[in-house]
Amino acid sequence: MSDIVLFDELECRNDKKLALITLNSEKSLNALSHAMVNEIKPKLKAWQERDDIVAVFLQGAGDKAFCAGGDIVYLYNNLPDVNGDPAPKIEQFFLDEYELDHMIHTYNKPFIVWGNGIVMGGGLGLMAGASHRVATENTRIAMPEISIGLYPDVGGSYFLNKMPNNTGLFLGLTGAAINATDAKYVSLADHFIAHTHKQDVLNALAEVNWGGTKALNEDKLSDVLLAFEQQSKTMAPVSNIKGHQLLIDELTAADNISQIVANIKNADIEDKWFNRAQKSLAHGSALSVQLTYNQIQKSKNMSLAECFRMELTISKKCGEFGEFKEGVRALLIEKDNNPQWKYPDVASVEQDVIDWFFTSDYIESAHPLGHL
Repeated sequence: MSDIVLFDELECRNDKKLALITLNSEKSLNALSHAMVNEIKPKLKAWQERDDIVAVFLQGAGDKAFCAGGDIVYLYNNLPDVNGDPAPKIEQFFLDEYELDHMIHTYNKPFIVWGNGIVMGGGLGLMAGASHRVATENTRIAMPEISIGLYPDVGGSYFLNKMPNNTGLFLGLTGAAINATDAKYVSLADHFIAHTHKQDVLNALAEVNWGGTKALNEDKLSDVLLAFEQQSKTMAPVSNIKGHQLLIDELTAADNISQIVANIKNADIEDKWFNRAQKSLAHGSALSVQLTYNQIQKSKNMSLAECFRMELTISKKCGEFGEFKEGVRALLIEKDNNPQWKYPDVASVEQDVIDWFFTSDYIESAHPLGHL
């Protein structure tokens, strides 16, 4: 195994152990690579079978980021030369990533994610499914896929629909960044704890008299985290979403995406957070806007597994279509910040193109995520 992911086991009372995972690529802000995914999955499976492992604690190396997203440059380098051709390595990356995300959502032991610093895209996929999600004063969560011609995947179809009213749609369309207080409000975090307490939390977990069931150990874990949350209360940031909830509700109340986009873009408001969201929507891919809107509409009543199966179809098509390739080129490769999007506005995106993105190429009985 390489050192891009570090695994450790913290000794606890009564011969129990806390499993530790550290995403160890500080230079790339712990971007989630295919190699990382493929190292973490078997380790989690092995820990599931061990009675002495009481919980898993996942963190990122350094203080800047838990995980700033997927390894986009790797994906770019494996996109087909000709738009429309298959992209098997892209498909395999997303397949393995979604399996890992689903495993975290359904893990048989308490699962803590210490979401300090930047948590974006694939990083949020890891954090969203944990049983105990900690945000800190440095947490900055976003799903900014609209800027690179993608859509909010990694379970976004599921968790964006769990947010108050149309907040999930607004965040998906604008890629707006949210803080720890926002994250608790929209159910992407469970606890706010100052980052300086991380080692104290680990020390306290080592002293817990762990029990024999997941439910009991989740309660014991919650008690520890709540005690540190009490000590951190004064450092919690002010929520941006709460102050704008009524406006967000009003702007997203229309029953068609063209009107919703126009409402958000044209809202006359002087507010740095909201204005950044407007700007990101204005400069993003119109195709991504359509994919995001349709994704959220279609997944309202889907199970978690059904959401991941739908997302694999959309992501596979994103690897073939070319919009994602252009978005990454402009933002991360040539860095001219001038993507030549295929469509000038959302109304220009043909319905048959939207339908194609959501039409599965998989035989349902042999779906690669059929086992979820």
